[in-house]
Amino acid sequence: MVGFINVNKPSGMSSAFAVGKIKKIFGCPCGHMGTLDPMASGVLPVGIGKASRLFPYLLDKTKTYVAEFTFGFETDTLDGTGRVLRENGSVPSESEIKSVLSSFTGEIEQIPPKYSAKCVDGKRGYELARKGVEFDLKGKTVTVHRLEMIGYGDNGAFTFKIECGGGTYIRSLCRDIAYSLNTFATMTNLTRTRSGVFTLDSAVTPDALSDIESAKDLLIPADEVVDFEKIRLSKDRAEKILNGVFENIGVGDGLFRVYAEDEFWGIGEGKDGVLRIRSYVR
Repeated sequence: MVGFINVNKPSGMSSAFAVGKIKKIFGCPCGHMGTLDPMASGVLPVGIGKASRLFPYLLDKTKTYVAEFTFGFETDTLDGTGRVLRENGSVPSESEIKSVLSSFTGEIEQIPPKYSAKCVDGKRGYELARKGVEFDLKGKTVTVHRLEMIGYGDNGAFTFKIECGGGTYIRSLCRDIAYSLNTFATMTNLTRTRSGVFTLDSAVTPDALSDIESAKDLLIPADEVVDFEKIRLSKDRAEKILNGVFENIGVGDGLFRVYAEDEFWGIGEGKDGVLRIRSYVR
């Protein structure tokens, strides 16, 4: 069985736990795209079976978040689950925050949080941080398409809508906005509302997946999550290509959704008239 489940992960549940539940229901390997921290909620696309092979074609898709940044204190994890390192910082005004937001849109440089899955000498950052090991993470270029304040409440909490490319750390964005205002802040809530074609309004909670029949009804066909042009082959020709027999079939350059008649086989790449299947999901 191949396809995707668009999961609405609740706060307090790890991404791995959510995937484990789905794996148990389907009885086959499953993987998730774009880890959500346990405190975060929202869209978590889960690939069923070989559908996970399509993740490389989805990772650079736009993601949308609604995040709450609370100014005046900072934790070691940069979110509400961590140990408070600094407090009694100033709380900027709405106009002061809005005045710096344009500096954090477009291509920007970020240093990932130390409590993250980034690797240092083969070890995860969060593993080293928990042991008190001192280390530095390299900066990376990320893209923030849109950053908008959409609300504010009591105790220094402001709410933002963020549209960004893959690999953007919202906790780092929170930290850096605060530093630009000569104070500090912590991300106290986060919901991912979109990841590529997967949106929150069509996502289902893990509790909705009680058995294989209910889960099958919610399965999104693998070919619906990628938007490359379709190319249809006879089964004989598709088998030959899969087995390494390449010939000029007049295909254009680029990526394609490859079908053997009406059956989706995966992603192929065309070059100089020759088609090769790069990600086989059948």
